[in-house]
Amino acid sequence: MAPRWRAGFGYEFAERPDGFPGLAKTYGIRFAAPPLVMDLTLSYRALASRQVDVIAGDATAGLIKGLDLVQLEDTRRFFPPYDAAPVARAETLLRFPQVRSAIERLANRISADDMRAMNYAADVEHQDITRIAREFLSGRFRRTG
Repeated sequence: MAPRWRAGFGYEFAERPDGFPGLAKTYGIRFAAPPLVMDLTLSYRALASRQVDVIAGDATAGLIKGLDLVQLEDTRRFFPPYDAAPVARAETLLRFPQVRSAIERLANRISADDMRAMNYAADVEHQDITRIAREFLSGRFRRTG
């Protein structure tokens, strides 16, 4: 399957058993040449410019829409959900209780669609990241991505 496709993956994805090796086994994928190993941030542009035919990306990347790419569905559920989770030092939370409060206010508030839209605003529209975050937190963020 995919003998003429050229793949481009980040180093970690290319090497990890739960990355390309596992994906290839799950879907029976074989390429004519080994995947190119590249920086993840460059892989979207490599795909858009037809330097490669398939990459492993981030489902919330704004560049998917920005570069008119298509996200494939993982019908065999190889990839587990990679939901973000806040992590902080206990010492920091004890010293600055307002940090815990701020983190708790974000719990279950940012959907994948929201994150994708904010990434689009930052990466494609080059909006100020601080402004994007403030608008999201105040409820004034408009999804354009």
